[in-house]
Amino acid sequence: MPPAPQIARQRSDWATLQTLLPYLWVYKWRVLAALGCLLGAKLANVGVPVVLKSLVDQMSLKPGDSLAVLVLPVGALLAYGLLRVSTTVFTELREFLFARVTQRAVRTIALQVFRHLHALSLRFHLNRQTGGMTRDIERGTRGVNSLISFSLFNIVPTLVEIMLVLGYMVIHYEIWFSVITGGALIGYIAFTVKVTDWRTHFRRTMNELDSKANTKAIDSLINYETVKYFGNEDYEARRYDEGLQNYENAAVRSQSSLSVLNTGQSLIIAVAVTLILWRAAVGVTQGTMTLGDLVLVNAFMLQLYQPLNFLGVIYREIKQSLADMERLFSLLDQHREVADAPTAQPLQVGGAEVRFQHVDFSYEAKRQILFDVDFTIPAGTTTAIVGHSGSGKSTLSRLLYRFYDVNSGAITIDGQDLRQVTQGSLRHAIGIVPQDTVLFNDTIEYNIAYGRPGASHEEIEVAARAAAIHDFIVSLPDGYQTVVGERGLKLSGGEKQRVAIARTLLKNPAILIFDEATSALDSKSEQAIQAQLKEIARERTTMVIAHRLSTIADAHQILVLDQGRIVERGSHAALLAAGGLYAQMWERQQARVEEAA
Repeated sequence: MPPAPQIARQRSDWATLQTLLPYLWVYKWRVLAALGCLLGAKLANVGVPVVLKSLVDQMSLKPGDSLAVLVLPVGALLAYGLLRVSTTVFTELREFLFARVTQRAVRTIALQVFRHLHALSLRFHLNRQTGGMTRDIERGTRGVNSLISFSLFNIVPTLVEIMLVLGYMVIHYEIWFSVITGGALIGYIAFTVKVTDWRTHFRRTMNELDSKANTKAIDSLINYETVKYFGNEDYEARRYDEGLQNYENAAVRSQSSLSVLNTGQSLIIAVAVTLILWRAAVGVTQGTMTLGDLVLVNAFMLQLYQPLNFLGVIYREIKQSLADMERLFSLLDQHREVADAPTAQPLQVGGAEVRFQHVDFSYEAKRQILFDVDFTIPAGTTTAIVGHSGSGKSTLSRLLYRFYDVNSGAITIDGQDLRQVTQGSLRHAIGIVPQDTVLFNDTIEYNIAYGRPGASHEEIEVAARAAAIHDFIVSLPDGYQTVVGERGLKLSGGEKQRVAIARTLLKNPAILIFDEATSALDSKSEQAIQAQLKEIARERTTMVIAHRLSTIADAHQILVLDQGRIVERGSHAALLAAGGLYAQMWERQQARVEEAA
């Protein structure tokens, strides 16, 4: 099977922003109101130094004045306090208005990615790296929150404040103040952008190495038993440490480049502030500026200094958030290999006759799996599929579930082509008990109820009894509330298989697939369940993929697959009489049974 397509890299920042904006614009009135509060907060913030200048000028003594002429500037003091409060009120109101926008965007994107991953083909999931992908989703959703926070709550307010300050300086002071401030801003931003862009590839490298290290860790923990079987704990630790070491080296390089960025930014700010204060001091000594003007200019620079000092950090965080988000949104770009047709209709199940019509199929172009497979499972009958490993038996069930589309030919249920019906209705009509059962890390009751969420406890018990597992469950200390562990590891293979059978019985589908459903059971358990399975399958269309031929001897029809082709078909007795491949397989299995006896 070919590897899954690699997640697209180097997605442009603008493409990432274009993907994000519609999620925010759903709450456009909240966004506009929040921006209005942002403007109000910055107007109040810029007004504080202006009022402070007026306060200082009113309190300043001219030559020849005495202290008696000083009058408490009550209006200026009240205005100063009101502006201070207004800044805080507008800022908090902005946060309040935008909180739901941010959280809803994160929630919507995470849910959409989750749904999209479930909609992708089995081919993608067979080749995915779970640990790395979950880390990409985690970082990406966190990046959405960071991007919104830093851009709308830091970058935009800073730019608004800069424009207001520059406008005031142009109107009230000599041009040099605006030139120095503007030049410093341009130099600061250009330096920050250039160095941060240079540093971005370090972040991408760190992301990739972090995902790889996490993938190794998750994969190792999932295969805990295999690690123990071969005593490879130290080997796994070395593999994990190798990934951590590579991440450490990338992180050190990133931190070193950060020092270069911070040093350059501090130098530009220090030069600008020094020049501004020099021009203001000259103005005061020459009498063109008052002491209040000096205080005003100094206050303006202090107000700009703090956000400017963090502008590099903020820009870097935005770039890092975009780098994190690019992998999240690239998951949404993954092509759905199997999708519903635009005109797809729900499957209408009558008798549930299944037909494979001259089906050819290959996972990859150079290796065909099925060749001209043609057969019909009449409604309410059981057809068994047998053959050596790799002959294509399980592929038939995957095609019937439409995990893949056939290359040529067609598969129909009651005459309806699977490609022309919705996948949801198709899978609702089919129940499967796979050979390798994986359970959720939850209770036994939850795992059985997964066949039909919302089923009552009594219905769950009925399904458990039919699968011959009820007595075992009630013998446990916690009964149906027993937690089965990761992938059901607390249960034996046979117990897991019986839970899977109960789950499928609870679903009550029109079509049943047993993919070597009793392969993990001992002979006694298998005999107990086989009788139940035959009773369950009596009124359903059933496809049984079997290894033990004794379990399908009474099937209405037996198909023998060999290298992707149907080489024999008929009843058990007819195939034995033919003396072909089926008869040889039967003789070998009977010989093994006799040897065991």
